[in-house]
Amino acid sequence: MEIDVYKEWLGIPEGNRPPDHYEILRLVQFEDDLDKIQAHYKKLNNHVRKYASGQYSVRSQELLNELAKAMLCLTDVERKRDYDEGMGREFEDESDGLGRKPILRYLADNKKIGRTQISEIEGFADVRGLTLRDAVVQMKLVDATAATQALAQETGLSFVDLDDMIPEDEVLDQVPRKVVRRHSCLPLFVDDDVLLVACADVPEVDLEDQIRLRFGVPMRPCLATPLAIKKSIDKYYAPGVREESKAANGESVDDDPKTSKEKKPKKQTQKKAVSELTDDEMKQRKQIGLIAICWATIGPAAAVYALVDHPSAFMQYVLPLIVGGAVAGFVFGVFLKR
Repeated sequence: MEIDVYKEWLGIPEGNRPPDHYEILRLVQFEDDLDKIQAHYKKLNNHVRKYASGQYSVRSQELLNELAKAMLCLTDVERKRDYDEGMGREFEDESDGLGRKPILRYLADNKKIGRTQISEIEGFADVRGLTLRDAVVQMKLVDATAATQALAQETGLSFVDLDDMIPEDEVLDQVPRKVVRRHSCLPLFVDDDVLLVACADVPEVDLEDQIRLRFGVPMRPCLATPLAIKKSIDKYYAPGVREESKAANGESVDDDPKTSKEKKPKKQTQKKAVSELTDDEMKQRKQIGLIAICWATIGPAAAVYALVDHPSAFMQYVLPLIVGGAVAGFVFGVFLKR
């Protein structure tokens, strides 16, 4: 019997199914505190994971993805505004709900750094060619998580803890390892006809174009720490992992065009061509092969004899025979390969 996981696991009273993003995260409607949204998501995520290994493992995975999609929407400034407006929320002006702050100002307002350190950080980043996010981390003023959360706030994107995410295999299988490594990203899942992709930094246009071509939908980036991205790539794209997943789904496991060129098909084609020869053609080839073998055996002996005892005969008769034999052997080799 199918259970109501929203009621049994999350304590949501009977009503709309599925619940809206605020209900499923157990938040008051139109909650704007990003820290509170993240905290509720993390608490519920940890709770639902308790059912991941039991009889409801599939349903728990589905619910984990629902929680993640809700959190990613409500922590993305522009998406949250659109979502809230769709639920009837009214904003006084266009800037409401889009209160972004530069990364250093955000860190200073949240007392992660001192305001007097801002110019020092900017100089450090400029001299070393670093982003401000990487500069505050290298200066050991804040950790990578806090710095990436500040960058997410500045760009209006969501921050994700990839330890709480379980990407869908069907999505991972469509993006090759070389692409995720080059762009430091991890595809997660499709939500509302948009592919959510965790990135170490604001993505380049090239990645967005590749995603659209592969999935037929646009991508929406969210930010994760560079180390979390690397660990996730090592985990989900370890040698053999994606190949096993594709094989389980009956898909081709060879993504690399360099290794999938025509080596195996070539051998198969040659075997097929030989097996399709008629009996007469096979007999003819054997006869030509015997002639070539005899020529190769008698020719060198005759050449040695003629060269020792009859040098002039060697140049006049034997050498042309040897040259002719070499040419015939070459032609025969080409004929056999056809």
